[in-house]
Amino acid sequence: MNHFKLTPLLALPFITISCSSDKNFKTKLEKTLVENPEIVLKVIEKNPTKFLMTLDRAAKKAKEEMANQAQKEAEKELEAAFSNPYVPNISKRDVIVGPKDAPITIIEYSDFECPFCMRGYTTMQEVLKQYKGKVRFIYKHLPLSFHPHAMITAKYYEAIAIQSPSKATEFHDQVFLNQSKLKNGEAFLTSVAKKLDINIIKLKKDINSPQVIAKIEGDIKEAKEFGMSGTPGFLVNGIPIKGAYPAEYFTQIINKLKTKGIVKL
Repeated sequence: MNHFKLTPLLALPFITISCSSDKNFKTKLEKTLVENPEIVLKVIEKNPTKFLMTLDRAAKKAKEEMANQAQKEAEKELEAAFSNPYVPNISKRDVIVGPKDAPITIIEYSDFECPFCMRGYTTMQEVLKQYKGKVRFIYKHLPLSFHPHAMITAKYYEAIAIQSPSKATEFHDQVFLNQSKLKNGEAFLTSVAKKLDINIIKLKKDINSPQVIAKIEGDIKEAKEFGMSGTPGFLVNGIPIKGAYPAEYFTQIINKLKTKGIVKL
């Protein structure tokens, strides 16, 4: 029987690789590729399809790993929040929808022009219906700089609230139900206010008043303190929800609050 044997010359590379540390090997390989980048280019040129498929798989794997890591961090933050919930400021200037003594308090930090906040609006309508009489909802402002009509709409909301909190809520609903019309700016906002029988002269005076400006700036500051960098963001009895999650997710949070004895419904 013939036995296959490596000649000393052929065996040398294998001995060298097997005896070298991974670090040394990687260092040598990196140096070779840096000094001779055409090696990589030739490999790609000869196997373009395999290269793209491998790159695509690597990108997908990286995205999955990043998503998993983000999920773990979110779960960790969420669990910590049950032990140490955020405590938002609720003042007389806040418009409250629902009973003021409701066991569940949901605060939303939102942007009237944000499409994801439209989802948040729909979700809140579902939650308020599901837990009718058990939730007090407060809309707060986090207008994003790249939405040109977000800040002026927030000002209109707060100026209308000075005249009538209930009409401010109606204004809030009408803006989200007709969000696409925000492109018309103040013409649209004024038309909504007129339909609500708001004193337009007083409204125009109040939108830039210190009272309105201070309220919006206070909301923005609070949102940032709670790590709300995007919209929508929510607090459910101090538990943060960052993003346009469906109503089912809010139910999960509320059920956990019940299980822990924090909320009684």
